[in-house]
Amino acid sequence: MDLFRRETRSSTLIPITLQPEPPRFAQDVRNPGSAFLRRVQNPNRDDWSRNNFWTRALADLYSSYGGICAYSASWIPAAVQASVDHFLPKSLYRPQAYEWRNFRLSSKEMNSNKGDAQGILDPCAIQAGWFVLRFDTLRIEAEGTLRQQQIQTIEHTIRVLKLNHDAYVESRFAIVRDYSKGDCTLAFLQRRYPFIASELQRQNKATTILGTIQ
Repeated sequence: MDLFRRETRSSTLIPITLQPEPPRFAQDVRNPGSAFLRRVQNPNRDDWSRNNFWTRALADLYSSYGGICAYSASWIPAAVQASVDHFLPKSLYRPQAYEWRNFRLSSKEMNSNKGDAQGILDPCAIQAGWFVLRFDTLRIEAEGTLRQQQIQTIEHTIRVLKLNHDAYVESRFAIVRDYSKGDCTLAFLQRRYPFIASELQRQNKATTILGTIQ
């Protein structure tokens, strides 16, 4: 059974397209990683740290996805906060530890939140509109008409990633306030905070919210 869907379309919050493997990926990442796994059958944390060839893919991952975190759908300052996340944890899925299609561009904070958690939605397996931004609270919720099992999985994903932690809610409020006040444009939001931009448009608030938040 394929561990990944072949037509990948989304980040955790909004649809995107899985980008092709970079030309040098096998040489830089897969081949040395595979050689390491042949030598070491049960890597420990130090083993992984000494053989973290996935970090060689970070620049390509960052440029391929425009610097947008797969889990928060927000822009990441590259040198400071970007990281390679293994969607299928390398400690549990060793053969996927050095595979491009298992890598997700993630902020270091989101990567830490996720850890080795199981049962969260793959950024490459959701559909647009599953996650809803409430503009009265700036909290993220599951779309209410989905099947109960889908709603439970979305809520689990929100909890694991801490998407409604106070700091993230406050950050979203500041971004929406700046847009409402005219301090940034919808085009800017689309480049840097595409989930917020998509929800403004989907909920027909891109115009009506202007001037309403001080």
